[in-house]
Amino acid sequence: MTKRFKYIEMFTDGACSGNPGPGGWATILRYQGHEKVLSGGAPETTNNRMELTAVVEGLKALNQPCVVVVILDSMYVCNGVDKGWAERWQKNNWIKSNGVPAKNPDLWEELLGLLKIHHVQFSWIQGHSGHKENERCDAIAVEESRKFKS
Repeated sequence: MTKRFKYIEMFTDGACSGNPGPGGWATILRYQGHEKVLSGGAPETTNNRMELTAVVEGLKALNQPCVVVVILDSMYVCNGVDKGWAERWQKNNWIKSNGVPAKNPDLWEELLGLLKIHHVQFSWIQGHSGHKENERCDAIAVEESRKFKS
């Protein structure tokens, strides 16, 4: 008997006021019409770090292996996985091909581990283009970032 995996849609976004600066992230998980919204932030971070955090936190929230389609506007995250950058950085002790240390190795490490549990496909969309869930995630992430402004 073959095991059936739950099919999850995950929408993510990160925001940062200044780069670095106060930031926020948001994730919407959707399964069979049910939604769960996750969000958070940090007082001093970068946009790429918040984009990565949104994906990592969404995958961590799943309590069993799933098939996940991640819809996001971050080329950094998409290319890091789909083009194999993160795996190469990991094999090279988090040093990029140009000799510069890769940024966010802690989050990339966590994401690579989660990708061994879940069957994940990344689907890039243009940010701020009217995509309903992306706009929702953006608004939530921006609101999270405001919690850290003085």
